[in-house]
Amino acid sequence: MTLRSVGSAVLATVLLLAMSAERWVRAQSTPVAGGTLHVTVVGVHSDQGRVGCALFSSADGYPTDSSKAAQRMFAPIKDGNASCDFSALAAGRYAVSVFHDVDSSGKLKTSFLGIPREETGASNDARGAMGPPKFADAAFDFDGGQGEMTIHAH
Repeated sequence: MTLRSVGSAVLATVLLLAMSAERWVRAQSTPVAGGTLHVTVVGVHSDQGRVGCALFSSADGYPTDSSKAAQRMFAPIKDGNASCDFSALAAGRYAVSVFHDVDSSGKLKTSFLGIPREETGASNDARGAMGPPKFADAAFDFDGGQGEMTIHAH
């Protein structure tokens, strides 16, 4: 190898590393695609425990099977209110369900008939007639930007 070819190889390596570093920096600073939905839960009767929030993108599992939710989380309660932020959301049709997890068990307590013993709520403040609210009643369109909603616990 000649001195000239070694110099060319070093220059090519430096240029390649510089381009790779630029791509890495650009990838790290690129914001996550999608928007954010801020949900405020109001009217929780005590600050004991936490509020569970689940965001569903279909009727499958809505409102009680949070394992089928697109996103789920728990939030602390302060002065009867809690907030959940769902991020990186694409535009689409969604529904939210919430419940007051008084004992922080991660599960909604129900009677032997399936009637909730802890407070619940749904987007659009939807309520069920003889059972939980339907996805269609709680569903809303999200444009993929920034959204806010309030859900009343009952």
